[in-house]
Amino acid sequence: MSAPLVLDAAAVAAACPPADAVAAITAALDGGLDPAVDLPRQAVPLEAGQLLLMPSDGGGGLKHAGIKVATVAPGNPERGLPRVQGSYLLLDAATLGVVAVLDGIALTTLRTPAVSVAAVLRRLLAGPTPLRVAVLGSGPQAHGHVATLAGALAGHRELASVDQLVRDPARWSSVSGPGSRHARPAGSGPIDGARLVRLGTTESDDALRAADVVVCATSAREPLFDADLIAGTAVVVAVGSHEPDARELPAGLLGRATVVVEDRAAALREAGDVVLAIADGALRAEDLVPMRDVVTGAVRPDPARPLVFKSTGMSWEDLVVAEAVLAGGR
Repeated sequence: MSAPLVLDAAAVAAACPPADAVAAITAALDGGLDPAVDLPRQAVPLEAGQLLLMPSDGGGGLKHAGIKVATVAPGNPERGLPRVQGSYLLLDAATLGVVAVLDGIALTTLRTPAVSVAAVLRRLLAGPTPLRVAVLGSGPQAHGHVATLAGALAGHRELASVDQLVRDPARWSSVSGPGSRHARPAGSGPIDGARLVRLGTTESDDALRAADVVVCATSAREPLFDADLIAGTAVVVAVGSHEPDARELPAGLLGRATVVVEDRAAALREAGDVVLAIADGALRAEDLVPMRDVVTGAVRPDPARPLVFKSTGMSWEDLVVAEAVLAGGR
């Protein structure tokens, strides 16, 4: 048996551009993959954070199986290190032999925005005007979502502007400047071409009111803004948490939006934005729309209401994108 292919972060990025990852997610769902039958992830508490085990066989419909072993260390950003680290083992579905080992951070950074954009792409393609984007956060997912939006919409719709809303814009010059205490984590900081805006100011409120797309990619545990700041036709993506007691979005927004999730059971188990909105009486479990139904066109969300996609990350997504990476890497 030949040695497994080893793909580091650069190789993962080179093998599968963001638009290809979106296409892979879309094709898998169009082809019948059902997120509801995915294997649940296991979270193991550690002193410094969490160990996450994310296995999948794609419901038996893919050529491979796989598992991501990831760690979440909340204290790492202050050390200049990634909050999330890990590796992905891609296995032959029949023999379970290791086919490839992929950098887990790069795979996560690629697949998370690919899933988000695949979930809302029909809505975004329907509009004729350039998009105004507001991104809350400064980590790899903030960067990844902008790059994936631009890649997936290329030739169809441009990004008119990007406002990056952060708690302390001045922090980034001090983190990376001469004499700084810590190195800046890779893939974090200001987004190229974006306007940095301090969150919670009149300027950031105006940016949110004007935004066609709002991306929340933070470690916040409480809502980041008031519900009435979001336009009635806006698309909102929230990817920052996978815990039932943490949320980035206010319940009032979910109450007036079409809320799309990867899978109802997974969302009710892990998505604090959803769980807490239901507890607040703003949302019902039966209101949640599975992502597969939106991607395939079985459900067409009302264009006059906000469209919210809440992602917690599921194992099938890593597997689908890992297969796409393998095809490109070969």
